[in-house]
Parts: sequence; C-alpha cells; structure tokens
Amino acid sequence: MNGIVIVDKPAGWTSQDVTARLRRVFGTRRIGHGGTLDPMATGVLPVFVGRATRGVEFFEHAEKTYEAVLRLGVTTDTEDISGTVLEERPVCVNYEEFEEILRRFRGEIMQIPPMYSALKVGGQKLCDLARKGKEVERQPRPVTIHELKCLEFTGTAARLRVRCSKGTYIRTLCKDIGEALGCGGCMESLRRTSAGAYTIGEAVPLEKLLETEDPQSCLRPVDSLFTQYPAVTLTEKQALRCRNGNSFSVELASGTYRAYSRDGEFMMLAKVDEGVMSTIKSFFEV
Repeated sequence: MNGIVIVDKPAGWTSQDVTARLRRVFGTRRIGHGGTLDPMATGVLPVFVGRATRGVEFFEHAEKTYEAVLRLGVTTDTEDISGTVLEERPVCVNYEEFEEILRRFRGEIMQIPPMYSALKVGGQKLCDLARKGKEVERQPRPVTIHELKCLEFTGTAARLRVRCSKGTYIRTLCKDIGEALGCGGCMESLRRTSAGAYTIGEAVPLEKLLETEDPQSCLRPVDSLFTQYPAVTLTEKQALRCRNGNSFSVELASGTYRAYSRDGEFMMLAKVDEGVMSTIKSFFEV
C-alpha cells in the first residue's frame, strides 16, 4: 500500500508511537510522519506509507496551524502544563493589554528552543540532558508567525490560533508571551488543525484506523502532496525516459510539474528548465 493518511493523533501518544502501530495496520515498515507532535498535543499528523515516504522531505517546510490554550501566571520547566511548576505569579492583564503584546509576536521572531525538545547538541538530545538535570546554551532561531489570533480570553487564560513556519515551538511562544506580560505563562493544551494542505476535517481518528478492516480506503494518493503544481501527461517515450532517470525535451514553460503516464500513474515531481524536463523526485512503481 502506498499513500498518505491524515491521522487525528490523540493525546498521550508520541508521533513515533503512531507510526509504529500503523506499520502493523498497513503491513509495511516503510512509514514516516510529517512533523512531530508532542505527546500531549492532538490533531493533524500526516503519515506517509510505502512509496509515499519519498515525499516526506517535501513536507518538512509546510506551514502548520494550531489552536493552543495559554495559561497565564504559571511557568514550568517544560514550558507546558505537564512540567514541574517553577513559579506562580498573580495575573493582572486585560484584553487590550493582551492584544497589544500579541503584536510583538507576529511576523518573523526569534525563539530559543526549549530544553525539553528533540533537538541535538553535541550529539545528544536536549530532552535527554534536561531529564538529567542539565541545561545547555541554545542559540535563538528565526521562525515566522504568519497568524496569531486570540479566539477567547478569560483574564487568566487565552485560546490562540497560530499559523506558523516549520520549527516553531508553540510551548515557547506561550512562555514568551507570558514573560512579555510580566506574569509568566505556559501552554495548557495544543491541537494542530492543519499541516500544509491537510486539515483536521479530513483527519481520521487513530482509534478508527487501528480498527479498520480496509486501511487502503484511508489513504490519500501520493500526488495530493503536490496539488499546487500543474499536471502534465507524458508520452510513452517520455515516460520511459522518466523511468530510466533521463531528461527530455518538452514544450512547457519553466517551472515545477506533476508528471503522469498516459494511464494516469503519478510518475514524478518534475522541473522544466529551458524546455527540458527532469526529475526532482520519482514516485512510479518499480
């Protein structure tokens, strides 16, 4: 089986837990996921099955959208509510003050990755060092917050919608907003509502996947990953050259294309440069 399944990940599961169980469901070890979700987080987790794993690299830079609850007045070592409380402070913030602070966190910002993360320093994961009570210096990294909207504000908590670039830590965003307000804060809950073009509306609950007798029906085609590019049908001769890894002449404008055989098989993601088509990544059945 080959394709992409959009999983609605439940809380308490790691992304690796999900892929491990789905290897049994789909009967293959060729499975990868598109973007790690913390165990406490829920929502959209694209899982690539079989030949579709060749497309994971193209998903790494996809924008993500989240709904998060920020708890004000509480800071923890993990930057979310699951960690050890480091400090509790009174909260005296009104909605207008909160909205004013949010402006600082829109656009390109700098984030210091949390210690409780899978990033590696000197070959060791930060989370492994953190569990040993060690803290190391981390360099700030640029991330982009395309959208940051307050959906609900109670005075001590806020529900936020965040659309952001790859590498953004929503936990850290919550912590930094709390610090900017002067009362501290941590992430109370997190749900990913979209990843790239895939949305929560098309996600399949993990429980349903684990019980299904027809896992194939849950798979989206591999080319659904590239719908932003125009499709082109190759001649038999061009398809043969594609299978052999060769480039060939075409009468197409320069750009990126989805290339199909005459019988509709998705052959490759291709690029055209000065009238010559070549392979970016092949996806045909070997």
